[in-house]
Amino acid sequence: MFIPPKSDVGMKELFRNETVLRHFVSSVLEISPENIRTIRLKNTFLQKRHQKQKQGILDVLAEMNDSSKINIELQVKHYAYWDRRQLFYLSKMYTEDMKIGEDYERLKRCVSISILDFNLTNRKEYHHVYRLRDKQGYEFSDMLEIHILELKKNLKENGGLEDWLRFFRADSKEDLDMIKTKNPGILEAIREIKEMSLSRRLRVRYEAYLKQQRDDRAWKTYERQEARKEGLAEGRAQGRMEERRQIIRNMLNQNIPDQEIILLSGCSKEELQELKG
Repeated sequence: MFIPPKSDVGMKELFRNETVLRHFVSSVLEISPENIRTIRLKNTFLQKRHQKQKQGILDVLAEMNDSSKINIELQVKHYAYWDRRQLFYLSKMYTEDMKIGEDYERLKRCVSISILDFNLTNRKEYHHVYRLRDKQGYEFSDMLEIHILELKKNLKENGGLEDWLRFFRADSKEDLDMIKTKNPGILEAIREIKEMSLSRRLRVRYEAYLKQQRDDRAWKTYERQEARKEGLAEGRAQGRMEERRQIIRNMLNQNIPDQEIILLSGCSKEELQELKG
């Protein structure tokens, strides 16, 4: 089994590797890897200010030596209001560390990097950078920055950021072998993906992730077909719940960490504890 770099499981495992994370960030932000003295992963659950506030969950949240925060996420399909969603998460990143009575100088620069497996724009460029500027192009602030990488765009050159896009587009080991690069981050990422595909633990996680996606798609199709039929709503809900619980039990049997089970299945901590008991 091949675990694609653009899969949820593959991406999160990849960016646990500091070499991969450091060189990817340096390529996107166009800064030398040597200028990134330290970079570390943070908790990817953004804080909630009150009970009814929407919880923000980021794919990868890194913090650099100057305390700048970088969110890296991968999206395989386009959602309605995707732009507003990006601004929601970016604004939460910017304000989450601020406490009552503290000075604004504590606010840190926040950068969002989105890897999209679809075309968001009609422009030919695959890399777009957005910052706060006026109509004449004069910058207001560099504290908020959004980078968008579109994997579906045509690539014409070798090296630099284009090699990273080729890497994330890879759907097989053969695709990885065709990438000719000297970038140590990409070489390390290729090695990581090949090792992941041999790891039983990660294969089980990826299979569970794929099964959940298939089940969700199948269930949505089934709901559309059966929505007009009477008397089946309760039975369908119960059947889907039991199937979902069996998936969670399988992941528990494979000793997958609780937090990852919650992310993959969407269950609550209380439901997970119930199934454990």
